[in-house]
Amino acid sequence: MFGIYLKRELGRRKKAALVIALGLALGIALVITVNSVSAGMTQAQDKVLQSLYGLGTDMTVTKARTAPSANSSGGPRFEFDAKGEDDDDSEQSSDRVSTQGGQVLKAALVTQVADQKGVSAAVGALTLNVTKVDGSFTQGKAQSSTGGSGGNGGQGGPGGGSTAAPQVQGGGASFDVNSYSVAGVDVTDQDLGPLATSKISSGVTFTSAQGNAKVAVVSKSYAKENSYKVGSTLTISSTKYKVIGIATPDSSDSTTDVYLPLKQAQTLADAADQVTTIYVKATDSQQIDTVKATIQKNISGTTVTTSADLAETVSGSLSTASNLATSVGKWLSIAVLVAAFLVAALLTSSAVSRRVREFGTLKALGWPSRRVTRQVVGESMVNGLLGGALGIGLGLAAAYTVTAISPKLTAELGSTGGGGGGGMGGGPGGGGPGQQSAANTMEIALSAPVSVTTIALAVGLAVAGGLIAGAMGGWRASRMRPADALRSVS
Repeated sequence: MFGIYLKRELGRRKKAALVIALGLALGIALVITVNSVSAGMTQAQDKVLQSLYGLGTDMTVTKARTAPSANSSGGPRFEFDAKGEDDDDSEQSSDRVSTQGGQVLKAALVTQVADQKGVSAAVGALTLNVTKVDGSFTQGKAQSSTGGSGGNGGQGGPGGGSTAAPQVQGGGASFDVNSYSVAGVDVTDQDLGPLATSKISSGVTFTSAQGNAKVAVVSKSYAKENSYKVGSTLTISSTKYKVIGIATPDSSDSTTDVYLPLKQAQTLADAADQVTTIYVKATDSQQIDTVKATIQKNISGTTVTTSADLAETVSGSLSTASNLATSVGKWLSIAVLVAAFLVAALLTSSAVSRRVREFGTLKALGWPSRRVTRQVVGESMVNGLLGGALGIGLGLAAAYTVTAISPKLTAELGSTGGGGGGGMGGGPGGGGPGQQSAANTMEIALSAPVSVTTIALAVGLAVAGGLIAGAMGGWRASRMRPADALRSVS
């Protein structure tokens, strides 16, 4: 009886049912879209942090920044050989190799960090910035000109010609400046550190026996830009390295161009037994804050940076879009849902008011109030489920559209500003002051994944909308009396 009556009533009121379902569908579709885009933002941010940190890395330890001393160098210094006249136009080249930000730690601290409570593994790395200047000088030519006679004959004698001072013409210099990042890798443990986020797509990676070998692995983008391949020779500060592998990042662009064995990087930078970064993996990912506090307490002069700290420094269009999705999008979804629920409740209540004669007659025939209420709630639940189905369809279509378009977002990582500025000072490619922003800018393609949890939320909202509308309409229907039906007839 319930099902037959329900089907007949919904068939009689198709337009009203469709309006209620569409209102709920729009609100549910917006919730699905916002949730899926927010999930895409989170994935994009994780890609940025993962490419800088390394797989399995929970935190990095770097040296706390200190104020520069009064006699510190004001900038890079390049030296070129003096050339004679016969060496005019000869090519000259000079490399400046510097540790990232000039902040280094003793390599012995790696073992000390590994011994801290809650630390599963610790690996040291040395990140370098290499600035290469090459070009040539062109020597100018001295030329003299002879002037005519005149009253001011100069030293040539009265009435004689005068010779002007020689003038240098031509000459100059033409130099190209290129910079790239180098990471010294602990070849005995490559599962943690700067190379952990990449896979060797061509050639091989380092072996544990190549701790001081003159070999290199280059990133795919850097190899393509400079025409490197497996077997090529890479020269840094007159030292030649054989390229043994090409590394392709797992999820995003690599921020490191060249990977060398740690000892070779230390030799290049004249930084024996020193590292710029200690990558740390905790035994329990839920205790990262506790491990961070332990390291900072027991090892002075260091800054510990977690992925949560880095997430707060992400800026650019990724951060702007994420803020819009989580704040404006969330409140907009709530507002639309509330409006949809109210419209559904009001329309259901209005429909009940137009059915006074029907419900009054049913009560006169012996229907109890609870049965009338159940009938109205049942109709509203069907409307809600229909709206949920339409909303899920619209939401999935919107999420698919975002993923298909894949808008590009930029992400920039700056200093966290805590503890003297650890920030990304320890991440690969972090660069020194003035270089950090450019080195840590990445472009991410946005996607909008829809999870099972989001679908479940949509179904729950559809049921909630139907219950709210049905409760309001059922309450009004339960208050009707058979006499109301008689008055409506008269």
